[in-house]
Amino acid sequence: MNPALNKLQPYPFERLRTLLAGAQPPADLSWIAMYIGEPRHPAPPFVIDALTRNMEGLGSYPLTAGIPQLRESIANWLTRRFRLPVGSVSPESMVLPVNGTREALFAFVQAMTDPSKQPLLVMPNPFYQIYEGAALLAGAEPYFMPNDAAHSALPDLDAVPADVWKRCQILFLCSPSNPTGAVASIEYLQHALKLAERYDFIVASDECYSEIYFDEANPPAGLLQAAAAAGNTSYERCVVFHSLSKRSSVPGLRSGFVAGDAKLIKPFLLYRTYHGSAMPPPVQFASIAAWNDEAHVLENRNLYRQKFAAVLPILREVMPVEMPEAAFYLWPEVDNDERFTRELFERQNITLLPGSYIARPMPDGTNPGRGRVRISLVAKVPECIEAASRIREFVKSRK
Repeated sequence: MNPALNKLQPYPFERLRTLLAGAQPPADLSWIAMYIGEPRHPAPPFVIDALTRNMEGLGSYPLTAGIPQLRESIANWLTRRFRLPVGSVSPESMVLPVNGTREALFAFVQAMTDPSKQPLLVMPNPFYQIYEGAALLAGAEPYFMPNDAAHSALPDLDAVPADVWKRCQILFLCSPSNPTGAVASIEYLQHALKLAERYDFIVASDECYSEIYFDEANPPAGLLQAAAAAGNTSYERCVVFHSLSKRSSVPGLRSGFVAGDAKLIKPFLLYRTYHGSAMPPPVQFASIAAWNDEAHVLENRNLYRQKFAAVLPILREVMPVEMPEAAFYLWPEVDNDERFTRELFERQNITLLPGSYIARPMPDGTNPGRGRVRISLVAKVPECIEAASRIREFVKSRK
């Protein structure tokens, strides 16, 4: 057995189940789940139609690289969305379809990490647990960067010591951030790329929340966009991860892509050929339909706008909550994140996620997620309003 498995910590939702074990919520209140970032808006009908119309594809083995039409639709979407130079993203050599960003993030680390060089993988804290697990199982050591601005923004890259950057093989960025909703600027991303060039590491940008934003005139920047603006149109050292789960509300489709530096995509394709993780043909055709359409994405954003507009005034009566720049989370401070989560479940039948469960202690012993909870506004608008009202009632009852 791989001894690195012993280094893996329980997944946040497993810890949550343990925390809530034995709790008895009121039977007369319906359960409202706000702990997981699983979009529950209806899937676009045209995506479902494209899926069902191509079921005959199940009769053949898919190619790991995906069909040319899918890679082309992805390259075109990247070019449109991030205003990249036309032709700079090669569908043949710079794009690889994947079965959701979760498995792709994990696999990419296994393919790109050289465990013989005492590697560090640098990542935000709080963070998506896959970053840490992938690092440990690849024989690397995770290095955690706490969010700055009292843990409500993005990590401070300048606070990372030079000796860490010298050992760094992959820097994980997540923008828009899970859980803070903070968005990296072009300048922030370019600073990361300058560090990557100076110390020779890869920047892996998890951008799966990039299409959940609220200012239509200022969509979040992407790593490829920052690279192109700096003249790096071959996207050297850049890899971005995108998904349809949040963008198109189809988490069960398990469809995303990895794109960037052709020198990195080529060996990653080789790895995945052996890994056996090709996307089923019906999913590929459904994905083409999704990447080619923006109207349903705008409708999706409007639903999240409605939720924040309705929920924030209710919650602001009892707790400090701010509108995030992007994504669909609230990240408020509470007195004790575990106690708050369990008591809320017991009294109001609402499930949140303690912030300490998606963070790790820093060398000084502080956990940048402790004392916060992640509230995921993925339910339908009326359900989110109901949940906010119950949380308000719960907080008032504790005073």
